[in-house]
Amino acid sequence: MRILIYSYNYHPEPIGIAPLMTELAEGLVTKGHEVRVVTAMPNYPQRRIYPDYRGQLYCEEERNGVKIQRCYVAIHPNPGVITRILLDGSFSLLSFFHALKGWQPDVILSTSPSLPACVPAAILKLIYGCPAVLSLQDILPEAAVRTGLISNKLAIQVFEVLEKFAYASASHIAVITDNFSKNLIDKGVRPSKIKRISNWVDTNFIRPLPKYDNQFRQKYGLSDKFIVLYSGNIARTQGVRTIIHAADALQDIPEIEFVIVGEERQLGDLDNLRRELGVENVTLLPFAPREELPTMLAAADVSLIMQKASVVGFNMPSKTMVLMASGRPIVASVPDNGAAAQAVQDSMGGLVVEPEKPNTLARAILKIYNDPICQEQFGKNGRAYAIANYSFEQSLEGYESLLISLVNKANAPASITSTLQPKNISLKP
Repeated sequence: MRILIYSYNYHPEPIGIAPLMTELAEGLVTKGHEVRVVTAMPNYPQRRIYPDYRGQLYCEEERNGVKIQRCYVAIHPNPGVITRILLDGSFSLLSFFHALKGWQPDVILSTSPSLPACVPAAILKLIYGCPAVLSLQDILPEAAVRTGLISNKLAIQVFEVLEKFAYASASHIAVITDNFSKNLIDKGVRPSKIKRISNWVDTNFIRPLPKYDNQFRQKYGLSDKFIVLYSGNIARTQGVRTIIHAADALQDIPEIEFVIVGEERQLGDLDNLRRELGVENVTLLPFAPREELPTMLAAADVSLIMQKASVVGFNMPSKTMVLMASGRPIVASVPDNGAAAQAVQDSMGGLVVEPEKPNTLARAILKIYNDPICQEQFGKNGRAYAIANYSFEQSLEGYESLLISLVNKANAPASITSTLQPKNISLKP
């Protein structure tokens, strides 16, 4: 097949949807398909276009067999309503024209977020006369409203219209959890239009590595510490400030060190809180290159998943399966009715605690700290669960089979017609 992937985020962005879409595109190429990706100039999580891509309206490159078509986006470090409209609008408009430059696809796979990108994807579906799959990574605007990311009533109404349009215009919708399916069905989407395909982790890349003979520990002088690690986005939905308060509650145990890895601008706010509380057992570090991720995760004694209490239950952080694959115990400070809590509980790979409760978080960390046997078993359980349920091969096969079925269905009328045409038959005595 010729597959057009429409994704705002892509390599070299290190976290979020970008690594997933990169692995999916390259995986489809290894299966023998031709793939081109329409995406933005890389800018996440710093929210600034990377230096090598600045000053360009469009650019094209190829990586691991994937043709990548990038367009400029009007990004702002602190997006409000207006700047968010400019961001989404610039990507939707400019990417559309770039998507027209290239071969005709057999099928389109678009991702949400960005939700407004459903408009150019739908137009391309009509122009090319091919099916389109929406890979739903988050449910907007519901998730954004619940966490306070969007509060403007007009913006909410616009996004609600876009959400309905996205579901209606897609030939099929791929969701990452069963909770997503239920949410869509409650909104009137036909169950037959929905297929669950879990997000994944490359268990060959993310794997248990030595904890103490570890470059990350040595580099930052943490060789003798019990490391509690949080790595990822630091935004309203995560509630990462809770970690600083939990660290404050455990300052009397000098062996325990909290390590928070994130975008430098976001780390500044945490550093201010750390100084305000006089917390000395927290190390704040900027993101490292993605190739260093396995070593960093292996340095942890405990890995954290953080969400605010207001986060809608269907949300499933992609880091969940990554942390499981690393073979380290997890403490998930997340809503107990959510997908992340369910995954951690099902895997028996860690503990789930009530979100935004620093003392509760501290007690869970202390429990694992005091029980090395439990710590080791949690890590083994999580690793085994990731291999069994979140392998890349399973998800790649799920996407490939869905795309093939839609392409075959789209081509079926022509095939059936051709088989029914009268043929010259020679009747020999």
